[in-house]
Amino acid sequence: MSSITSTILSLILAMPTGIALEAPASVGPLLVAAQHGILPTVQKVPEHAWHSAKGDRVLVDTLNNQGYIFHTDGRYVQFPIVTGQRRFVWYIGRYYFGATPNWNWTAKSMHIKGDRVTFGPSGRFLRLYKDGTDRTAYGFHEHRDEEEMFALPDPKRFRSYGCIIVKTPIMDLLEETFEKNDNELPVISVHGIEELHVEVDKLAKST
Repeated sequence: MSSITSTILSLILAMPTGIALEAPASVGPLLVAAQHGILPTVQKVPEHAWHSAKGDRVLVDTLNNQGYIFHTDGRYVQFPIVTGQRRFVWYIGRYYFGATPNWNWTAKSMHIKGDRVTFGPSGRFLRLYKDGTDRTAYGFHEHRDEEEMFALPDPKRFRSYGCIIVKTPIMDLLEETFEKNDNELPVISVHGIEELHVEVDKLAKST
């Protein structure tokens, strides 16, 4: 089993039943194949060629500031993200460590915020629920200073107060994916998936 396949399958298989396996329709070919020892073909898809689908899942790497959306057949699209500051911060009356937590989540609600600096021109905020049940202040959103933030190299893209900041086209894609999954989108955040990056580099060089 390749390292990328192992990483993807372990992440999906590790998801709590209430998130990943809520109904038989959400199981998908990838999990069924894994349970029967059949390995799927993992393939990186360019952002311009990606189409959201039922059963998609989101993976967030909070070490390397990269996000991924996976189809159930193993195909995926990769995109840069901005995650939380690795220090204690004051924000909306709270004092806490600003790094984005690593957890199993479900995106379950979309909101429009009036603060168009923090939440960007559209104000969209896709809220994350810890373990699929506990409402949190974390989620995906855009930012007014998107161009400046994403111009920074990977190690310096720790600029949010814990949320996951994405570029506007990715926010469009996440919203579409969220809607196609009946407004419940499984998300996993992990601190580093180095093996995945090695394999992704190989795939990119071979195309």
